[in-house]
Amino acid sequence: MKNSKEYYKEERNKDWRVKLRKELKTKERTKKQRIKMPEEDPDVRNKNSTEVNKGLAENVAVIEAQRCIDCPDPTCITGCPVGINIPKFIKKIEEKDFLGSAAILKETNTLPAVCGRVCPQEKQCEEKCFYTLKLKKDPVAIGYLERFAADFERESGKMAIPKVEKQNGIKIATIGSGPAGLAFAADMVKFGYDVTVFEALHEIGGVLKYGIPEFRLPNEIVDVEIENLEKMGVKFVKNFIVGKTASFDDLREKGFKAFFVGSGAGLPRFMNIPGENLIGVFSANEYLTRINLMSAAKPDYDTPVLSGKKVAVIGGGNTAMDAVRTAKRLGAESKIIYRRSLVEMPARVEEVHHAQEEGIEFLNLHNPIEYIGDNNGIVKKMILQKMELGEPDSSGRRRPIVIDGSDFEVDVDTVIVSVGVSPNPLIPASLSELKTTKWGTIVVNEDNMQTSIDDIFAGGDIVRGGATVILAMGDGRNAAAGAHKHLTESNN
Repeated sequence: MKNSKEYYKEERNKDWRVKLRKELKTKERTKKQRIKMPEEDPDVRNKNSTEVNKGLAENVAVIEAQRCIDCPDPTCITGCPVGINIPKFIKKIEEKDFLGSAAILKETNTLPAVCGRVCPQEKQCEEKCFYTLKLKKDPVAIGYLERFAADFERESGKMAIPKVEKQNGIKIATIGSGPAGLAFAADMVKFGYDVTVFEALHEIGGVLKYGIPEFRLPNEIVDVEIENLEKMGVKFVKNFIVGKTASFDDLREKGFKAFFVGSGAGLPRFMNIPGENLIGVFSANEYLTRINLMSAAKPDYDTPVLSGKKVAVIGGGNTAMDAVRTAKRLGAESKIIYRRSLVEMPARVEEVHHAQEEGIEFLNLHNPIEYIGDNNGIVKKMILQKMELGEPDSSGRRRPIVIDGSDFEVDVDTVIVSVGVSPNPLIPASLSELKTTKWGTIVVNEDNMQTSIDDIFAGGDIVRGGATVILAMGDGRNAAAGAHKHLTESNN
């Protein structure tokens, strides 16, 4: 029989061997290079709505999952607004349990197939990855793997419906069916509430449907995610404008006990320069909504969108990239006009790269000061000024400064303005007691997303003024937790 000294020596050796094996395994994993996402050929995709990123094959996904080193303190999770257990879902992919991976994703993420496509992982979870923080290498492709697991489940025909609690009979209203509203509805129905989502438009999905083109996010992906919510018990009502079709008091009389406002930021901003009222000058919201949601690009459409041959998009964000790439697909000679340099562009690096590949012309350090029309009031030219960069402004980006005497004209027949949006004013206008900021956003308690009216919660762009899909979803989840606590305490 071993004495105590021999036993503890053997145990120490065991621990040492385990530690050594783990270090060698980690070293081996960190040698692997990040995989690349297969893409449709730029000269093919810029003429149709084919999805650009083609997704990962099973063996490639497993190889990328093997790069994850199972950090004892997984900082990647802190970068995820909805709190996905990232190492756990990736480990399931490594083990080839792809359905198990999807199940873990859906514990906290209502729309994994959507988020895997459109979320800026490079500024969130992947920015917090061990590879990025410690090794200064390419992070694990968390977004690609999220998309892979969600797509695998959908294509397998074995879509699992998340577990929901027994119905408690308490009615909850969600206003807006964008990412914030869908995330809120999903968590509330899981808690057992009777949830109805009211959508002003004729399609469910909000910005996921009207704002993001199919070459980035196919409608069928959004539809499947919404069908899952319906199977969980969420009800959807279209063509219903809360504040017009029915007031909050009307809904309270019908038994609704709490509300979530996720009505977005659909009010376009313009630059207030001469010629903005000319025919052919659009906001990006109108242009994308008419094409994505209303099929206005089809020649037999009753009110077709004006499809010019020389299109200029003003702005440098993701919406500007969506608009200019859409115009390219409609056969236009398309260009981006942005007053800062390429480095300062707020759009995702991937979207800028894709636009460049597709033949989009970039006129950086340029800014429009006037649009000129013909005798029929149709835009025909624009006057641009050249800019140079000065000191950083409050956003941290270098401030653009006009170069005197640099004005010149450019021929255009369509201009799409994408310089930001403002919150939808309808809900605040219908509730005089609702506190808002000077920008028109709704004021909330950041801990639980509760507004100045006890039974109303809010999140997404109506609170933030413009944000990402995943940040909106994080708001929806926080609001659901807050609403559940509020209702539980009220009923006790």
